[in-house]
Amino acid sequence: MIHAPVRFSIVATLAAADKAEFAFVRDTVEVSDSVLSRQVATLEKAGYVAVTKGYVGKRPRTWLALTADGRAAFAAHCQALRAIAGDDA
Repeated sequence: MIHAPVRFSIVATLAAADKAEFAFVRDTVEVSDSVLSRQVATLEKAGYVAVTKGYVGKRPRTWLALTADGRAAFAAHCQALRAIAGDDA
């Protein structure tokens, strides 16, 4: 699920924080709103990302966060990549 480059980048970005604003993730991953939205929907459907909507003042905001399953999948994926690269540490 997270092996696709954009999804991997999204999950890696979210792994570094408890939650992140949609615009921050978009800018960090360097994709358009629509691409990020589609990929987040896929990750949300898999149970890896939680999406929370709210307001800051009068402006709507969307926050993204990895779920426990998402963090576990990311850790397992990184471990698999290390094994492929020959670095089991």
